[in-house]
Amino acid sequence: VPAAEPSPEGPSLRAEFGVLREPGLARVLVLAALVNAATFGSFTFLAPVVTGPAGLTSSWVSAALMLFGAGSFAGVTAAGRLGDRHAGRVLAVGGPLLLGGWVALAALADRPAVLLALLFVQGALSFAVGGTLIARILYEAAGAPALAGAYATAALNVGAVVGPLLAATVLGRPTGPFLLSAGLVAAALAFAAVSGSRRGGPASRC
Repeated sequence: VPAAEPSPEGPSLRAEFGVLREPGLARVLVLAALVNAATFGSFTFLAPVVTGPAGLTSSWVSAALMLFGAGSFAGVTAAGRLGDRHAGRVLAVGGPLLLGGWVALAALADRPAVLLALLFVQGALSFAVGGTLIARILYEAAGAPALAGAYATAALNVGAVVGPLLAATVLGRPTGPFLLSAGLVAAALAFAAVSGSRRGGPASRC
């Protein structure tokens, strides 16, 4: 009886899992998780800020969430148009602006008009940067066509879970989640700079 031929799917899957060892892919996965953790850490706890420091009624919570959501739609649209050909520029400009926005929200949360405007801006920046990082994950994981999307989704889900868990520990201060988000984005920028220099290229190149 001839020996059974090995299934071609086994080696293929092993090869696709092996792509995770690529430094470029691992780098972008970490960045995406950090940025998404910052996004959901603050988004999850907007209500205490709206009804606390901003002094607005609970009816404004829905408006705040809608503004953030509208900004998110604008950010995803921008990432779709710019993320492929101008990823480096989007990340180099959007990353520091995102950090500054979270700091500004923490400092100016007691000004309702500024708070609401910044929520739209932060929604746009968060999803423009996050969407661009997703595109970079798919690019870096080109050797794993069946699993590339799963890798991107996993990184985003890790951020979406870890961010709110961390933010919950700083709720003693209503603007604590904003400061935490700023710290997470700062960590992402620092990691991008260090890992980028080790790769021998500009920090903004992912």
